[in-house]
This record gives sequence, C-alpha cells and structure tokens, in this order.
Amino acid sequence: MNDKLIVNVDKVKQVNTAAVYGMIDQQGPISRVKIAEQSQLAPASVTKITRQLLATGLVKEVAQQASTGGRRAISLMAEQGSYFFISVRLGRGALDISLFDLSGISHAHDKLSVNELEQDPLTKELLDKIAGFISQHVSEQKQLIAVAVTLSGLVNPGEGIVVYTPHYQLRDCPLGEMIESRFGLPAYIGNDTRAMALAEHYFGATKDCLDSILITVHSGTSAGIIVNGQVFMSQHRDVGEIGHIQVDPLGKKCQCGNVGCLETIVSNTAIVARLRELIEQGSPSILQTGFNIEDVCFAAKQGDMLCRQVLQRVATVLGSSIAIAINLFHPQKIVLAGEIMAAEEILVPTIKQCIQHQALSSFADDLPVQAAHFQNNPTIGGLALVKRALLDGSLLIRLINQKPE
Repeated sequence: MNDKLIVNVDKVKQVNTAAVYGMIDQQGPISRVKIAEQSQLAPASVTKITRQLLATGLVKEVAQQASTGGRRAISLMAEQGSYFFISVRLGRGALDISLFDLSGISHAHDKLSVNELEQDPLTKELLDKIAGFISQHVSEQKQLIAVAVTLSGLVNPGEGIVVYTPHYQLRDCPLGEMIESRFGLPAYIGNDTRAMALAEHYFGATKDCLDSILITVHSGTSAGIIVNGQVFMSQHRDVGEIGHIQVDPLGKKCQCGNVGCLETIVSNTAIVARLRELIEQGSPSILQTGFNIEDVCFAAKQGDMLCRQVLQRVATVLGSSIAIAINLFHPQKIVLAGEIMAAEEILVPTIKQCIQHQALSSFADDLPVQAAHFQNNPTIGGLALVKRALLDGSLLIRLINQKPE
C-alpha cells in the first residue's frame, strides 16, 4: 500500500510539473498567477515547481509585466539554449547524427556510412559512432540531456526496444538500455515515421490541428497517426503500417512475406523498378539507365508521359489507401513526405480525387492534403521524442532530481 502511495505521489508530481512547464513553453511569457489560474494548482505548488524549473535552467524570468494594480508579476519563459541532445536516424546503410538544442537549432550534423547488418556488430558500430560524434562536436560547456534514435520498423518506445527492422537484423533489441548504459543519458527510441508525425505536430504542418495523418514514402511506405495531439499507439507499440495493406492480391511479393502490399507499388524502389521494366519492354522515356526516384520526378515534371503515368498510378493506389485511413481516423489534415513529393503537383490532385470518391464525404470534404514541412531533415524526429519527454514530465523529473532545489 505504501509503495502504491509513493508511486502515485511521484506520478502526480510528474503530471503537475509537466502542466506548469507546458504552459510556460507554449504560452510564455506567462506569470505564476496565470499559471495557477489556468492549471488550477495551488499558488504554493506553482511557486515550488517554477523554482525547480528555474534551478534546472529550463525556464527563465523575463521583464516584468505591466502592473494591473498591486505588485507587478514576473513573467516566465522556456529557456531553449541551456541543454543539448543527440538525435540519430538510422537509415539504410547510413547514419545521420545531429546535435540539437531545445529550440530545434542544429549545432552539428554528420552523415556516416553503416557497414554492419547483424545485431551485435551493428549496435556496437552505432554506439561507437555516437561516441565519436560526441567527442568531436560536444564541448564541456554543452550539457547533454538525452540521446534519441529513430529508425524504420516496429519499435516499443515505452521499453526502448527495437522489435523489428526491415533492413537490419535487429530483433527485440534493447537499444535504449544499451544507450543509457554506454552514455549515462536517458534514451528515446522511436519509429522514424511516427516521430516525424510528432515533429510535424509540434513544429510543422500539423501544429494547427490535433488529429492528423502523415504518410511517408521512401524505401517503404508508412503512416504516423496523431490523435488528440498524441501519437496513436497500441499498448506502447507501433501502429500505422499502411505499407502492408494489400492492394493487389495478384501482385508482387513483399518483403513482409505477403503479396501485393501497398509498398510493392508505392515506394521509391518499386517506382524505379516499374519504370525500368516498362523501358526494357520498349516504352518510350527520356530516362534510360542508372536513374533514381529524383530523376523520375524531374522527368515527369518535364512532361515524360511514361513517368507521369507511373506516378499517377502510384497516386491512385496511395489515395485509395489514404481514404481507408481517413474513414478509420477522421483526421483534420493529411501530410505527405518523401522524395516523390518533388512531383507534388502530379500526385496530390489524383490523391485528392481518390479521397473524394472513396472516403466518407463528411470526413473528406475540405480535408487538406499537402506536403509535410520537414522533407529533408532526417533527425528532426529525435527532436520530437525529446520534446515529448519534456512535455509529459518524464525528462523534467530526471533533470530536476539532478539539481538541488
């Protein structure tokens, strides 16, 4: 019973601290009086929490507000430049590493090759490269508070476990625990698409709505679903594998083992492979050999009819799958990311047409469909994971406990 009471007290402390910090972060400059009014916390509790946040350097006092009669209140704002963290995105054969402050400014970035595929040598290579980046770019004056890693596949973010990755042999890998053990810092592990959806919600194209769906098209196709301002999860596990909706029962075999999955048609590799196949069969195109998805988009915009036809087929299949997601989640906005968005003017009208024909009219009417704000920032998802840890209070409590009151 006593253990339960302690746990509940700690949880209340975390929730209250998060509420106060969230108001300062999102509404600052704001006075303690306003925080108490809006949070319905006792003024003494607000004073204690803000004193702790000031001691950590996460908030700061700014110029006094104009007097409304009586003692003038001091305003509080979030301090964004006092702490730093490492954000890593593990892609196919490559590792992007950035050093961010809490405002989202990148102070250093490296793109490194990844040579290993198997779990043990891969995790060693990953940790060694993070350590090398820190030694090269992080001075003693920059206080690190976290390491965030995003990657494709299935992740249990609550436990920091990589359940499965399609390119690397990571299976039920306790990557978060490994990072914390190596660097002594809290680690946040997330699926790259879900983390990117959260970044769009905090800082990008969907910050003006609470419910949205981000669709990414790279080497595969995936979705990040935001419901009421939170990443939609199932018992702390990933959802949103839209790329494995079957769209063609007689289609090609997918890497997941099934046939005719969405990403056998809607992915960079599938698009390029389809065009190569058609060109080899004699279809005319300005493309010949050695082209990539960027070349396909450029050629389509230049009027290459074969490239346009392939991309319009991609948009039709993708639009039908998005319509299913709309009927399930009724989002306020759809955002799209990936190299194919270079041909946005070809893709989006067809996608919108499919949505209008196949989604519920009350869900689809006036639904915005647009490019994501973050198209070429692979490590921005890690920023969102750290931001979430601050706003839910879990990282705040760790930082407060490291500082004397």
